[in-house]
Amino acid sequence: MGRERYRFNTPAGRVFDVVNVVALTLVGVIAIVPFLYVLAASFATEGEIASTPFFLWPSEWQFDAYASILTSRSFVRAFVTTVAVTALGTLVQLALTALMAYPLSKTTLPGRRLILSIVVFTMVFSAGMIPTFLVVKELGLLNTYWALVLPAAINPFSLIIIKNFFQELPASLQESARIDGASELRILWSVMLPLSKPVLATFGLFYAVGIWNDYMSPLLYLGDQSLWTLQMVLRQVTAAADLTADQIGADVPPPSQGIKFAVVVVSTIPVLLAYPFLQRHFAKGMLIGSVKG
Repeated sequence: MGRERYRFNTPAGRVFDVVNVVALTLVGVIAIVPFLYVLAASFATEGEIASTPFFLWPSEWQFDAYASILTSRSFVRAFVTTVAVTALGTLVQLALTALMAYPLSKTTLPGRRLILSIVVFTMVFSAGMIPTFLVVKELGLLNTYWALVLPAAINPFSLIIIKNFFQELPASLQESARIDGASELRILWSVMLPLSKPVLATFGLFYAVGIWNDYMSPLLYLGDQSLWTLQMVLRQVTAAADLTADQIGADVPPPSQGIKFAVVVVSTIPVLLAYPFLQRHFAKGMLIGSVKG
């Protein structure tokens, strides 16, 4: 550790640090500037959006786009639906992943290697869109929100990482619980899961973002427009050349361009707000459990 610290205090090490800081700063600016433009355009007038190709601060602030959104029945319904589906889907997917990962973490489980081989196989090969659609249809899940959750309920990568995390936990904790008469489900609930908060928070965030941003599944499985999620409404709004109040069920006539930027902002904010609460677990959860096979 001392040698590494000494090495980075050399001229070459300081140059390396400066280059890293500059490169990461540029990457950060490239990532955040488009969002700042969208945020600024959502408050700008239609004339400024049409006449100014790029700006980060509107010359005149107006809130017509957000007024249209807040009075849009279809948008509010889609937003509430997406929040509910994301919350339910994340809980279901985490629960199913943990319930499968825990027994696979036991080296004494019969057929464990075969099951793990099948899991790894699904990481490389998938059935494809049409067979998956046929399975969802035959199960009677079309035009139900379960079609957005169950087909991708267990992600193979997440399963393997969580399984490895369970394997790294001290076996003595499980043995102590068994001596006290705890069942396997009680051990999982009372011992394993409380110690697995970093990895569960990390993959819970992955699951939540995946469900929140999912566009293809609602497009394929939700034919009823009243069941549309936020991404479907977002696609309808951004693809339309001009929108009327009747099209989005709003009481206030929407700005033809500003509402597109406003919808993107409102669709992005929930994920941005969720990340800071999980950030302290994120880095640890990504690294831990990824070494042991």
